[in-house]
Amino acid sequence: MRPTPISSLTLIALLLIASPAEAHLMSTGLGPIYDGISHFALSPEDLVPSVALALLAGQCGPGTGRRVIFVLPVAWLLGGVAGLSAPGVKSFPDIGWISFMLLGGLVAANVKLSSTAITVLAVLLGSFHGFIDGATMGSAVDGIRVLIGIAATVFTLCTLVAAAIVALPWAVARIGVRVLGSWTAATGMLLLGWSLR
Repeated sequence: MRPTPISSLTLIALLLIASPAEAHLMSTGLGPIYDGISHFALSPEDLVPSVALALLAGQCGPGTGRRVIFVLPVAWLLGGVAGLSAPGVKSFPDIGWISFMLLGGLVAANVKLSSTAITVLAVLLGSFHGFIDGATMGSAVDGIRVLIGIAATVFTLCTLVAAAIVALPWAVARIGVRVLGSWTAATGMLLLGWSLR
């Protein structure tokens, strides 16, 4: 089949009006957001306490879980913005073990805290870890985008974990959640040992 002049002109017109392809994320503006997502996913000191808090919120019921999934990312973002405005702060004491031990211990003990108490824990965790993340970033413009990526990832992860825990119907699965909490607390003890040596 031979191309007609109209189909040839149509093909040439489509090729001439095509928009340029962007092969690298830095040119599309998504680089810093993906940096935030990967930073959170690859930082156990941020990831593990967030999961432990979502486990704890899920153990305390759907209302508490809903509250935490909104409060934690907002506190993380606001703490990160505060950290961006403190450029002179470059080192922090190695106290990440506190959140591991506290949250892991609460999950392992299956403590039923009030919704307000867990919300306060979410604000403290998000503000502290967000401040650390923000203070260690370079530029403020890219830092905001990175923090948005982190906050979106925190929201997504906490939503999935808390919803899964609320939906657990049988006692054996809930025992598994408590075992995860005990492992988190044990990891906190290991971190404490490393910080003391």
